[in-house]
Amino acid sequence: MTLTEWLLFFLILQVIHFAGTWKLYTKAGRKAWEALVPVYNAVVLMKIINRPWWWVILLFIPVINVIMLPIIWVETIRSFGRNSTQDTILVIVTLGFYIYYINYAVDVQYIENRDLKPRTAAGEWISSILFAVIAATLVHTYFMQPYTIPTGSLERTLLVGDFLFVSKFHYGARTPMTAVSFPMVHDTIPVVKTKSYLAKPQYPYFRLPGFQDIKRNDIVVFSLPNDTLRFFFDKSNISVYKPIDKKSNYVKRCVGVPGDSLSLKDGYVYINGEQNELPDRAQLQFSYTGKTKGLQNFSYDNLYDRYRIKANEFGYTAQNTVTALLTDENAAKFRNHPNIESLTRNVSTTKDPSIFPNNGKVNWNRDNFGPIYIPEEGKTVKMDLKSFSLYRRIIEVYEGSEMGIDNKLSVNGNQVLLNGEPLDSYTFKQNYYWMMGDNRHNSEDSRYWGYVPETHIVGKPVFIWFSWDSNAKGLMNKIRWERLFTTVGGNGKPVSYFVYFLVALGIYLAYSQFRKRKKKA
Repeated sequence: MTLTEWLLFFLILQVIHFAGTWKLYTKAGRKAWEALVPVYNAVVLMKIINRPWWWVILLFIPVINVIMLPIIWVETIRSFGRNSTQDTILVIVTLGFYIYYINYAVDVQYIENRDLKPRTAAGEWISSILFAVIAATLVHTYFMQPYTIPTGSLERTLLVGDFLFVSKFHYGARTPMTAVSFPMVHDTIPVVKTKSYLAKPQYPYFRLPGFQDIKRNDIVVFSLPNDTLRFFFDKSNISVYKPIDKKSNYVKRCVGVPGDSLSLKDGYVYINGEQNELPDRAQLQFSYTGKTKGLQNFSYDNLYDRYRIKANEFGYTAQNTVTALLTDENAAKFRNHPNIESLTRNVSTTKDPSIFPNNGKVNWNRDNFGPIYIPEEGKTVKMDLKSFSLYRRIIEVYEGSEMGIDNKLSVNGNQVLLNGEPLDSYTFKQNYYWMMGDNRHNSEDSRYWGYVPETHIVGKPVFIWFSWDSNAKGLMNKIRWERLFTTVGGNGKPVSYFVYFLVALGIYLAYSQFRKRKKKA
């Protein structure tokens, strides 16, 4: 829905509200016209139901408002003596239209000083849970979101089983675009494995101000641009339409920022002709193939301890061939293994049609690619047959259908057409980024599906609060203790703050007990 359509929808809601409540407003000692004035009518309603004025703010926060509306419907009828369970069920299942019946067909009296405390233990529990969900949803949506590393694309930098806190406020929180969705989950309701949202209506895209821009080599969480899976890891091959904010969340390293010229040479990223220098915590991995001396002396435990080779990243055949995923540093060590005769890094040299722009017309592959331009907001590029392939999805989808604009690119001879009209140049309406995994030969990233628009940026991982190694043996060994409470960014070896957390928690608990005893005394 466009902004104009949302404004019209909002005004219609005001008329619906007025028609169903104006008599109740007058019975509460207010004027009938007060039920019609947008926003002001909500402030007056809060006074009628004896609730704080700031509840009005919650009604205008996407997702939160869906939770608040049933609460306000129930509070409204209870302010006029309709307290039964039947009344509560009716007002919820009729989406608030039961209030029309009370407004016109029932002679109710306004209860000015009604008791706001729930009358049953169950009612008190429900009230507490609802507002706990509201508070958690606010934090989850606008400040900090938990995230789990599901794949090994950033292996050695971030591990499968790392549990992160992702900051929404560093780059500016993206307000929800899906108007109706189940709180505290992403695209799927757990256990029942069903869709957690309605695809329509949609709010216009909006992002709150952040306090920093995405910098080159930042690790970023974003919505996968080409995602059509029903849910993450879905193997059914059933494609579905997913709104931007309900697409699967990925985490990669941003190796190209708006305005960069990017290329890959033998697996290494070059920016504006210079090799990209990664932070010291980054551990770039490639696949290696080697020959062995035929000795049967590979120990998986030893391989991981000495060379950081995981069992599922290691292959050994009867033909004395060995394969492994290694950093350059660990590859140099592995070459000295007593059973390794030779070891070579794999570098692709043949054309790969699955590589962006996915048309098979360029001689690019996962290791040798580009150069390409990373689009910057407000910058103009020439439109020809080459740029047609590179920017087609940007113009048709990211700055087209996802923004409610019907853009269609086509070609007539050597002329690019936009909606049937000649297009010689194009000015970008937003910034774009190039995301790649540090595990270069085991990462689905921008090399395969292209640019990531600014509208798809979710946030910045800042903290690892837990880490679980499902392949380890024994409960205590499965917890990666050295990774607990470590920061994602920064320089030098990550330092765990878990002990400091336990000390702080112990001090807090001891102080709480001291306060209780003192108060009791």
